[in-house]
Amino acid sequence: MPEASPTPLRLLSVASECFPLVKTGGLADVVGALPAALAAESVAVRTLLPGYPGVIAAAGQGQQVHQFDDLFGGPARLLACRAAGMDLLVLDAPHLYARPGGPYVDPQGRDWPDNPRRFAALCWAAAEIGRGALPGWCPQVVHAHDWQAGLTPAYLRYGGDPRPGTVFTVHNLAFQGWAPASLLAELRLPPHAFDIEGVEFFGGIGALKAGLRLSDRITTVSPTYAREITTPEEGQALDGLLRSRADALHGILNGIDEEAWNPAADPHLASSFDAARPEAREPNRAALRARMGLAEDPDALLLGVVSRLTGQKGMDLLLRCLPALLGHGMQLAVLGTGEAALEEGFRAAAAAHPGRIAARLGYDEGLAHLIQGGCDALLVPSRFEPCGLTQLCALRYGALPVVARVGGLADTVIDANEAALATRVATGLQFSPTTAPALEAALARLAALWQDRESWRATQANAMRAPVGWARSAGRYAAIYREIALSAR
Repeated sequence: MPEASPTPLRLLSVASECFPLVKTGGLADVVGALPAALAAESVAVRTLLPGYPGVIAAAGQGQQVHQFDDLFGGPARLLACRAAGMDLLVLDAPHLYARPGGPYVDPQGRDWPDNPRRFAALCWAAAEIGRGALPGWCPQVVHAHDWQAGLTPAYLRYGGDPRPGTVFTVHNLAFQGWAPASLLAELRLPPHAFDIEGVEFFGGIGALKAGLRLSDRITTVSPTYAREITTPEEGQALDGLLRSRADALHGILNGIDEEAWNPAADPHLASSFDAARPEAREPNRAALRARMGLAEDPDALLLGVVSRLTGQKGMDLLLRCLPALLGHGMQLAVLGTGEAALEEGFRAAAAAHPGRIAARLGYDEGLAHLIQGGCDALLVPSRFEPCGLTQLCALRYGALPVVARVGGLADTVIDANEAALATRVATGLQFSPTTAPALEAALARLAALWQDRESWRATQANAMRAPVGWARSAGRYAAIYREIALSAR
């Protein structure tokens, strides 16, 4: 007789954003892609999201499955629905989420002053679900993502047993969700939680710190970043805590949604292609130049950037390297938004070098796909990068990633050094340290590789065959969930 399928493990995923419903960065892509990847590992995921206006609209006529008479200042309800291929639980709390602007900021780009309460409410709802608030469904494991969900393990821990197992994933240690100690009672945390072994962090309440201290397991989004954050240089004052929890810390690489990012069936491209037909990228190069207003110069190496325009992403270094880039005869297409000074820098560079440099300040999902499918190389000069997804998209689309040797960038790109070129395993270029001279040296190496078309084509073919999906990482997550679920019985 065939072996019976294992009973699916019940998992509640808690996050502040989820693609395609709401997105400001890579967190949304990960939260949106994991449910389908975990289904193959017999993990049944329900994803809890704040009821922002766009999420409520997507939820449609969701079924009310729970009600809160007073959730941090007003009534709220949980809606269950199926949307974007996922089983969702939406926290409909108009006093917290029904407002213009983004998930975290108002229309003027300022943090909502009640963010501590807004995301504490999300965590409180997650903890209630974890303790059995929903009839007929109780998660065996709760997986909380980043500081916005960081108080979930705290509410579960201080709420007593029995409770589900908890996993906390830090996507970026730099964003920590600090709040003043005066909010302790308002956030429904008991007095004894305000301790170095609890939520206390530099005299206040640290939501990220709470997740790191009080969850059963910690994951982060690449093995190298997991090592980096245990050092004083990269640990953001949490390195000591992370070293003390080394046995619970796991670095698991992110992946990308290979259906959403599929050059063979991408409606945003001028021409579809795959690893067997990389030459079919050429119409996309022409389409990208035309859309960005770059000069039609098929022999010029066309570089792309799809990024937040911030110092963390090394965009100031790229601005300093523009003379070297232009000196190699390269062109540059930039898509992103971020720090005002950097936006102005790219705007000015595009005005000074029409036809050679183009910048679109904002975000455009279709243009992001066209840049990946049309540029020859993608620049990712980050000072630190927990994982990064844009370089994974670049690999799949045959745009050679040029990356700083940090975090997940170091784990996902094989440098085109002499040994890697000779053995035909290279997939892109790495450089270190993250400085302007090192980036300039990488651009020179890239220009030389461009001239060696046989090596370029071989590296491009390797890149397009590189594993960038979720299969291996989903298996690692599932193993952690099952281990926790067994110990929590």
